[in-house]
Amino acid sequence: MSKQQQAPAKKPRVCVTGGAGKLGKVCVQDLLAHGYDVFVLDTVPAAKDVPHMVVDLADFGQTLDALSSVGQEIYAGVQNQAFDAVVHLAAIPAPRQYSDAHTFQNNIMGTYNVFEASRRLGIRNVVWASSETTLGEPFENDAPYAPVDEDYPLRAKSAYALAKVLMEDMARQFCYQTPDFKLIGLRFSNVMEPQDYEKFASYQADPELRKWNMWAYIDARDGAQAIRKAVEWQATGMHAFIIANADTVMEKPSAELLREALPGVEVRKELAGHETLLSIDKARKELGYEPTHTWRDKANWQ
Repeated sequence: MSKQQQAPAKKPRVCVTGGAGKLGKVCVQDLLAHGYDVFVLDTVPAAKDVPHMVVDLADFGQTLDALSSVGQEIYAGVQNQAFDAVVHLAAIPAPRQYSDAHTFQNNIMGTYNVFEASRRLGIRNVVWASSETTLGEPFENDAPYAPVDEDYPLRAKSAYALAKVLMEDMARQFCYQTPDFKLIGLRFSNVMEPQDYEKFASYQADPELRKWNMWAYIDARDGAQAIRKAVEWQATGMHAFIIANADTVMEKPSAELLREALPGVEVRKELAGHETLLSIDKARKELGYEPTHTWRDKANWQ
């Protein structure tokens, strides 16, 4: 067959759970813009132009069905085509929106079901939303050191964080069972959309307002970049990465913030300007992640 006659290369096919959510919808658009074929699973319909299925991932039967039934009946024109990767973002997104027991059960079972269904179906590339809360939020002077990095001890201070910590342990055990599994946990900081930047001015007079996560944030567009980089990264096993923006939400320099608001915390490096206190060095080095949006540039407020 000549080069002109060759069939076009198949687009990598990615399932995004929680694809109608705050980070999920940006992730979906980023993947589509980079040539991926995207299918969304969520408890509510996704954007009208994105193929999707409404599903409760806390139910294993629904999860297995959704990740395996990719025939024409739910995805027009495609039959018997497996997903190349799963991006699992679906979850109750923060503590105390629901009762602790419900939050824990929903989030831990949804993640188990996605991991197990993927394993059974031969999907070996799963990226999921871990959280900065695994690192001990809200941060106080009991924090071991700053900047926080991936060697930091995991410390769950809520039912939400406990589920996230256990997800990482669970992922390690899945990789023990299935050595060719790749499970990437992205410890996202507080997700911000462009319209959120207008409220940053209200933080400046009182650093205590945002001390709880060491003044960190992640622009949803940079979060989506990190997801795509993780999907593309060639590896096996469980790996965790802190994903934040390169700066803080504050106008005051990071070194001053630590001295004034967290004086009991050991500072392990010389801090430059507004440098993030949730270290992204590992994600930069291994994933090639590099934030391109900052609230300090008003061009990013749209």
